[in-house]
This record gives sequence, structure tokens and C-alpha cells, in this order.
Amino acid sequence: MSALKQPTIRVVAIIAEGVPESDTKQMIAYAKSNNKVVIGPATVGGIQAGAFKIGDTAGTIDNIIQCKLYRPGSVGFVTKSGGMSNELHNTIACATDGIYEGIAIGGDVFPGSTLSDHVLRFNNIPQVKMIVVLGEHGGRDEYSLVEALKQGKINKPVVAWVKSQVQLGHAGAMNGGEMESVQAKNQALKDAGVVVPTSYEALEGAIKETFQKLVEEGKITPVKEVPPPQLPEDLSTAIKKGKVRVPTHIISTISDERGVEQRYAGVLMSTLVEEGYGVGDVVSLLWFKRILPRYCSRFIHICIMMCADHGPCASGAHNSIVAASAGKDLISSLVSGLLTIGPRFGGAIDDAARYFKDAYDRGLAPSEFMEDMKKKGIRVPGIGHRVKRGDKRVELLQRYARENFPSVEYVEYAVQVETYTLSKANNLILNIDGVIASLFLDLLNGTGMFTKQEIDDIVEIGYLNGLFVLARSTGLIGHTSDQKRLKQPLYCHPWEDVLYTK
Repeated sequence: MSALKQPTIRVVAIIAEGVPESDTKQMIAYAKSNNKVVIGPATVGGIQAGAFKIGDTAGTIDNIIQCKLYRPGSVGFVTKSGGMSNELHNTIACATDGIYEGIAIGGDVFPGSTLSDHVLRFNNIPQVKMIVVLGEHGGRDEYSLVEALKQGKINKPVVAWVKSQVQLGHAGAMNGGEMESVQAKNQALKDAGVVVPTSYEALEGAIKETFQKLVEEGKITPVKEVPPPQLPEDLSTAIKKGKVRVPTHIISTISDERGVEQRYAGVLMSTLVEEGYGVGDVVSLLWFKRILPRYCSRFIHICIMMCADHGPCASGAHNSIVAASAGKDLISSLVSGLLTIGPRFGGAIDDAARYFKDAYDRGLAPSEFMEDMKKKGIRVPGIGHRVKRGDKRVELLQRYARENFPSVEYVEYAVQVETYTLSKANNLILNIDGVIASLFLDLLNGTGMFTKQEIDDIVEIGYLNGLFVLARSTGLIGHTSDQKRLKQPLYCHPWEDVLYTK
């Protein structure tokens, strides 16, 4: 109804089946009073050859080409049977110069437009020289066509056949008595002057004979055949033939699942398992696209262990706990915690690496570095802790690096900066972010496996913050599961911990 009420829309096709009959009647009444057309309900659609189609009628592009539907012919075609419409498109194409327009009115008891509605419309279209009708067992729609013929409203040749196969899905195919039988309808049409063949098999011959007679009488000048539009070849077929190259939409250089076995940066999964590689090696392959020396992958492993959790009061854990106690699922609770990671919580590793690297590479003394940062109004990432005056994790990581890394020049510089900052305040320690940042610079620089540009890219892109995200996810999942296991109720913050003020 919304479509019918649009002034620019003249024809509405209703593909849907099962439309309530009362609704259909209202639509039919509105359409007729407003000089509009409803095709359907339960129609497969319609086509004006070479111009437009709606619904599933006419089928695939190959079928459209075969049935000459890429250009208009001289035949108007209307049917009750959507299932037979494509068959008749082909039959008409073989017997004539093709259809001008083909409509399937749908199989409901109350179609929005009838066979005779469209035949009368075809009769007023100059390009349509003859009309083909395919009726159906049941209903009395064909008799309105008979009456129109008897009243002389149709002056173009009509070829028609009423088929006998009952379509169980068509309410309009229910037999309501002798008048609705196939034999009675075909006879009535024949008596009214319609060309009615002796069987469905003879329908094509009847269409062809009628067409040829009109051609001989000069009433039809067959449409000149034109080459159909060139069909683009199916992409998958063209690719197999090597005719086209298809641009890729995603590029991946770190993993490949196409073979029998998954590969990480070219290394088989079985190799990682059978040769005793660990999580640090998987990180090195997926992040850095190479197997790092064992001391490097062990360092990554230690960082993940040390950063996995920092208690329930850390902002990320707190968020996950609150979300879990509110009944949120694991993923939602995890993400709520991860979203707190940033410059003030666990997300300072990349920034610490950038600033320490820049200062060391420029040869700035720790005091010069700190004064320079102070002038810029930037707090030094990786320095300072709200609670701790010392951090065992920092001590352990430094010890491991000094025992295993080829060089520790960046962390030594970070320690010198810490010595300077501690002279200002006793909580301005080198924290876990700062030590991981400086040691990762030593790791990348000391292996000899990375170019200067690669190191700059790793720091700039944000790989190192990813280490904290990866590690802390383990703890956040743990806190979420802990709340679920303990069946904790919804968290409400205590009033006494809030300063209410204007």
C-alpha cells in the first residue's frame, strides 16, 4: 500500500506468498480506483524484454540470452503459472521473434491483476502484435478473457492453452466445478476465437503458425536479430583459465592455513610442537616474522608471566570484575578491562621505548633528557609508580638481560635516568613499562636480526604495547572467571567512598 500510494509508482509486483485475501482485496480496490496495477501476490515477477525485470522471472543471464530477452520482440505473454513462465519464454523465442513483455500474475485466488487485465493492456501496446496466454486448472479468470473477446475488446491474435497439472501451492488452482475444468476453459477460449492447440505439446506449433501468418500478412515485421550483449565470463572460470588476475583485498605475511598444516611465518605448527618451542617463539613468528634466539623468546615469555596480573585493584582488573559481577559474558568482561589500557595503565611501553631511544641515540645526558621532557610538559613514560618504591619484576628482568643479552646499553641508560629521577622523588622508579621498553630495544638491537628501520617501525607501530595487552588478557580472564565461580553479586561502589559536592 505504501508503494501504491507513491505518485511516481504505477505498477507494484508482490512476490510474497500467503498474503491475506482481505489485504489483497484492499490493494486491488485501491489500485483500480487510482489507475494502478498490482502483479501478484505469489508472482515470480515480470519482464519487459531488453528493459526491465522484477522478481525471479527469466532466470539466469544465460537463460535471458537463450530466450532473446535482451531485446523486445512482438509477443505479449501472460500466465498464471510462474513455474512455467521460463519454459514459455523459451518456447516463444523458438517460434517467434520473442516476447515484448511477459507477466506471471501469481497463483492466489484473488490476483491483483488478471489474465484479461494484461491481455487488454497488451492489446493497447503497439509493439505487441500477438498475445500468448497460459491458463491453469481451477478458477474462472479465463472466462473474463472469453467475455472480452466476445465483446470485441481484443483485436489482436491470441494463442492460449489451459494446462491441467494441479499446482498444490496455488490456491487459485482449486477446482470449483465443471466450468473450471481444463476442457471447459480451452473449449470456451476456442469458441471465442482464440487459437487453442490440441495439447500442450502442440502449443509451440500453434504459436509459430500464428506468427508466420501475421508475417505473411505484413502485420509483423520480425525484429531484426542483434548480437546479444557480451556476457562477462564467470570469475572463477576465468581465473582457472588464467585469463584474469584478481586483486587481493587482504595481504597476510605472517600465517598461512591453506595447506594440510598451519604455518606461522613459514614454520609448520608441528615443528613448533615437536622441537619444544614456546609462547615466546609464537609471538616472535607472528609479530616479528622470524624465530628469535632462545634467550629472546624466553625474555618474551618472562614478560608475559610478569605482566599477566597486578591484582584486583588495577583499573583493567577492576573493570573486568565489575562487568563479570554484572552478568556480562567472558568476552565483554575481558574487553571492558582491555579498554582501560593506555598511557596511564600498561600502555606506556611504546612511548617509553620511543623517548628512551631518541634520547640515547641523540647522546643526551639523563639530566638533559629530563629537562627537555620537562620543558615540553611531558611526563616520562616508564618512570614512576603510584605505590611502589621498588619492583621485584624490574630487578628480575634486568638480571636476566645482563646474564643473557649481548648488550644492555638502552636499559643502562634507563637506569641512569632512574638515578636522576630518584634524586627528585623516591617513587620515580624505573617501572615495569620502562624496563620492558628499554630491554626490548636492547633485544632488537643486540640480535643483529633487525635493521634500524625495522626497529623504528616496531616501536612506531605499537608492537610493545601489544606485549602488555597479550599478558594482561590472561589475568583479566582469570578475574572474570573468578567472579563467575564465586557467583558474586552486582558490584555497587560504597557511598562513603564518594565525595558528593556541588
